[in-house]
Amino acid sequence: MSDWHSWAAIAVFAGAYVLIISEWVHRVAAALGGAALMLAIGATDDIAAFHSDKTGIDWNVIFLLLGMMMIVGVLKRTGLFEYLAIWSVKKAKARPFRVMAMLIVITAVASALLDNVTTVLLVAPVTLLVCDRLKLPAAPFLIAEVFASNVGGTATLVGDPPNIIIASRAGLTFNDFLVHLAPLCAVLIVVLVLLCRVMFAKYFVYDEKRAAELMELREREAIRDPRLLAQGLGVLALVVAGFVLHPVLHYEPSVVALLGAGLLVAISKVETGEVLGEVEWPTLAFFAGLFVMVGALIETGVIGELAGALADAIGGAELGGSMLLLGGSAVLSGIVDNIPYVATMAPVTSELVTDMGGDPDHVMWWALALGADLGGNATAIGASANVVILGIAERNRTPITFWQFTKYGLVVTAATIAVSALYLWLRYFALA
Repeated sequence: MSDWHSWAAIAVFAGAYVLIISEWVHRVAAALGGAALMLAIGATDDIAAFHSDKTGIDWNVIFLLLGMMMIVGVLKRTGLFEYLAIWSVKKAKARPFRVMAMLIVITAVASALLDNVTTVLLVAPVTLLVCDRLKLPAAPFLIAEVFASNVGGTATLVGDPPNIIIASRAGLTFNDFLVHLAPLCAVLIVVLVLLCRVMFAKYFVYDEKRAAELMELREREAIRDPRLLAQGLGVLALVVAGFVLHPVLHYEPSVVALLGAGLLVAISKVETGEVLGEVEWPTLAFFAGLFVMVGALIETGVIGELAGALADAIGGAELGGSMLLLGGSAVLSGIVDNIPYVATMAPVTSELVTDMGGDPDHVMWWALALGADLGGNATAIGASANVVILGIAERNRTPITFWQFTKYGLVVTAATIAVSALYLWLRYFALA
């Protein structure tokens, strides 16, 4: 890493990161400014930044978000989210902690079936309405949900993008993830609920009068456009089916989402401009800038050097190696987005597994998946779902700062990684 481009890339990334966490400038400006500097100093170029599937903007993520944001924008007009908000509040008897626990479980289960970004796009509007009805601050509930989305998404092959990369490299199936990670994720959700009970205790203020008023509401009256609701839910069901049938259809999630958005706009009477007005454009721009910056670190060999150093430290020790990979992945995935990190580490892990003479479902793969997926909870930019939630919160005038998210994220990450380390030791070593 003697090339001056490598050190310059590190300096630019570090500077942009400082601006993001300090909030001296808006995070979108910091990310796009950092990306521009990476291009200006030659740490990356237009081919690598815009056309490479390894070091460029992940257009699948961008267009997946765009398509789902459009679908959610149409569904907002039907009253569906108001219906779900009233229903969930009534089921939880308007008790704030019960509401949060319910939303955590719903988000986790949905993230295992969909991807975590799609889930938070669907659940966040409900959460904002619930908090508005109960006169509660939305930030703690949104933060808890993004934690749940990352934990729940860890359980399956389709739940979190890094899992798809790992499955492709290791030859793992949907059922492999269910067998090896789903039991742990169920335990981690319980841990998360207990942590949230402690971390957000001061926000669980029960208003008996408001609760009584909410219990008298009729959720069915919230539906404003039954026809559009039927169209939206029908398209959403087709999109979900497209996600699940990816191994058969071979359509990328981004293509499925865009097809669904296009179909819904075509069959409904909603104006295209109104639908596009619901898109979180600043969030998409932030992702683009972040992808270019991280891609420059890959292009200049910085991330490769870090991955190689980790591989050298692991050597052939399975127990120590799996623990180091778990912890190292958690730390690095909190600093850079976990998608490019896993894309870089997957080949390194494959070589380690081969050297250890391991099977395709070797413990090292699960250590990488758990570290990357759960480590994404550590900071506000550690995972795609985190960035989406920050964008939604800002758009709805309930901004979540980098440190507000991160102070809770570090606690959740430390606890879930500790439980995961115990799980890996018990299942693959002590009881193997």
